[in-house]
Amino acid sequence: MKVSVSIVTYNHAKFVRQTLDSVLCQQTNFDFEIIVGDDLSKDNTREILAEYQARYPDKIRLLLHPQNMGNNGMYNALATFKEARGEYIAQMDGDDYWINPHKLQKQADMLDQHPEYSACFTNALKVFEDEQYEPFVLVDEKKPFYTVDDLIGEEEIFFMATSSIMFRKNAIPEYPAWYYQSQSGDIPRNVLLAKAGPIGYIDETMSVYRKNRAGASYSDNEKDRAFLNNRILMYSNINQELDYKYDKLLRKNIARYYKLMLEANQYKDSYFRRAGVALKYLYLGKPKPEVAKEIIQNYILPAPVMKLYSAIRLMPHRLMDRS
Repeated sequence: MKVSVSIVTYNHAKFVRQTLDSVLCQQTNFDFEIIVGDDLSKDNTREILAEYQARYPDKIRLLLHPQNMGNNGMYNALATFKEARGEYIAQMDGDDYWINPHKLQKQADMLDQHPEYSACFTNALKVFEDEQYEPFVLVDEKKPFYTVDDLIGEEEIFFMATSSIMFRKNAIPEYPAWYYQSQSGDIPRNVLLAKAGPIGYIDETMSVYRKNRAGASYSDNEKDRAFLNNRILMYSNINQELDYKYDKLLRKNIARYYKLMLEANQYKDSYFRRAGVALKYLYLGKPKPEVAKEIIQNYILPAPVMKLYSAIRLMPHRLMDRS
């Protein structure tokens, strides 16, 4: 078996037919299998999956979990990887789809020709189905391959759509313990793949990454303390995984989440919590003086102190006005 296609579903009844059809129409000179893991969907996703398996019993295998495995589908995806018999794994979510019937063939050919590559990916369209946005392409700067250097920055970097990636099953023989703590599976997995070897790029748009309100990416809430803490933990673990080679960049990235946490819903009425978070941001981020001054004034100095400070600064002007 050359390729295993891993599909994870949860309440994807509206989209999964298009997903499966886009895989089944792939034209290859090798055999491939389709493994679908369903995370106990509450709609009729499972009925649709059973229909397709009945039509393609030698092609499609189903993992119908008796309970939702949690963590935004991460455990569901890992379960499909474990069952994969292919040398390569092509992953996609149940609301994404492919738009080129030669995607699997071209990616497998690239990995065959470049044994040093841990994975490869294509360009993708990002479509906002539920909002009034135009589709756009993910990759701007195009290179023949990407390394860890391209995935680490002061802000979050994500340009490889899940549905666009094919990776060697043995590239990550065992996921580290910290990986399971992350609510994001894609970002740390891409880093682990790049650590194992360069990630090749095919400059063609072959897949669609669909954003819909029921999707996992909509659970990313930048005003929620739990989400922000999880991102801080994830990037701290990535920093350690990479032996602190990118410590300066990752500290600024982590600091960005502390800055976002200043406006977290849970901290709105807590001066002391916000002050503590602000100090962490200043320590890690080392922002420009004008930004640091604003943070100190807004989050660290208590309101009465700021009022007194403002009154003292205005006092000479008031005295002059009276005279």
